[in-house]
Amino acid sequence: NEGYSASSGEFHTRGELTGEAIRLGRLLCELVPDAEVFGLVALMLFHESRRPARTDRAGDLVLLEEQDRSLWDRTMIGEARDWLARALSAAEVGAYTIQAAISAEHAAAPSAAETNWGQIVTWYELLMHATPSPIVELNRAVAIAMRDGPEPGLDLIARLDGRKELAGYHLFHAARGELFRRAGKLDEAAAAFREALSHAKQEPERRFLEQRLRELMV
Repeated sequence: NEGYSASSGEFHTRGELTGEAIRLGRLLCELVPDAEVFGLVALMLFHESRRPARTDRAGDLVLLEEQDRSLWDRTMIGEARDWLARALSAAEVGAYTIQAAISAEHAAAPSAAETNWGQIVTWYELLMHATPSPIVELNRAVAIAMRDGPEPGLDLIARLDGRKELAGYHLFHAARGELFRRAGKLDEAAAAFREALSHAKQEPERRFLEQRLRELMV
């Protein structure tokens, strides 16, 4: 995780760590040909394929829906799909494989507007059964908001408010802020973004949240 989203510091990702993780993952696939290992490698490759588009030239964060998809590494995506297909052929599908399948849906969409959010919601429901956690519930709520609009997502997120696991999790508050913003509830959005900013340690994420707050002031 540290490679794909650094816990703190100046950079959003750390390519030297992601590259080494993928190398070790491929080696592990040879030594331990297990479906979840295949799923893990697929997941890492999908994430790495998008890394060039995740920040702009200034190092600022670019949301998935705003990324230039021509920058995504299609060769790497192809390899990821191959590993995912092997993982999905197993009798049981594990958490890494499900997460890779979610990433595959994003990779398959020609544009953000064409993303199959219905299928992504289905995958998140499977993930909730495989590894139930507040963060998985949060991600499912965001996916439902993308499919059905911000209000249903906000209703689900409201049920998570007060969960101690999420109290200091900046992405929980950032997701609330984004959905409030999309729903036109700007005061609530600003409060949520300020709360997210108080917990964020990574500089690109802090700059993104500060920019969101400035936009709300206009």
